[in-house]
Amino acid sequence: MTNPETGALAGRVAIVTGASRGIGRGCANALAAAGATVYLTGRSVTEDDNPLPGTVSGTAAEINDAGGHAIGVVCDHRDDAAVAALFARVADESGRLDILVNNAFIVCEELTSRQPFWEVPISNWDDMIDVGTRSAYVASVLAARDFMVPAGGGLIANISSSGAQEYAWHVAYGVGKCALDRLTADTAHELEPHGVSVMSLWPGFVKTERIELAEAAGILPESLDVSIAESREFTGRAVAAVAADPEASQWSGTAVASRTLADHYGFTDIDGNLPAGPLHNR
Repeated sequence: MTNPETGALAGRVAIVTGASRGIGRGCANALAAAGATVYLTGRSVTEDDNPLPGTVSGTAAEINDAGGHAIGVVCDHRDDAAVAALFARVADESGRLDILVNNAFIVCEELTSRQPFWEVPISNWDDMIDVGTRSAYVASVLAARDFMVPAGGGLIANISSSGAQEYAWHVAYGVGKCALDRLTADTAHELEPHGVSVMSLWPGFVKTERIELAEAAGILPESLDVSIAESREFTGRAVAAVAADPEASQWSGTAVASRTLADHYGFTDIDGNLPAGPLHNR
């Protein structure tokens, strides 16, 4: 394949968490472009809810205006009852779930401050572990129990980072991503007999809304080279490619860079180029 084909995921249903903006938004767009019905979650209802642009309804409207099918659901992934209600809604409205993308994450103020762990609030741990690692566990439980194990198939994609294997940004960040990759390996082990695949995806440097604003304001650190950045959709194309592959189980239990999957499946970024990928893979 070159890029995930229109219709390759027709009839499939996906949930993408944390899709108001960033990689989640890109994953929702890419899966919908490949034909999936996408339920996408986030906390931002209006632009006033976050200093960054992007809302749940905005991402859903973007997809629907492009001819896709998306349903925006306001959901705080720290609230287990709200998450359970999301999955119950998918069961009631669609009756199936084929793809779960665990992307929800909280970027605390101190993430890029370069302050050592003993000088930042202990609450940074709760922010990054609760929404990023624990939320992926909760969503995976519901996806497996209520949909994928009974159906005998499905794909869970955990958006992780090469920070799982090398220092990146913040101690709690690295611990959370390492734990997420362990979650991938162990859930994949238990789900293998049921035909369900679980993988971690490592994006490279992504040109998110946060990066775009910093670049426009002239405050982007010189160490960050936007010319090698991935679009928000690149990792989404990786998820779509794996989801459409009858041999998706070959990736189950592994952590793999989106760029590695691009090389394997032959897709490109939205500009037709191939980004550099994570530092760990260069």
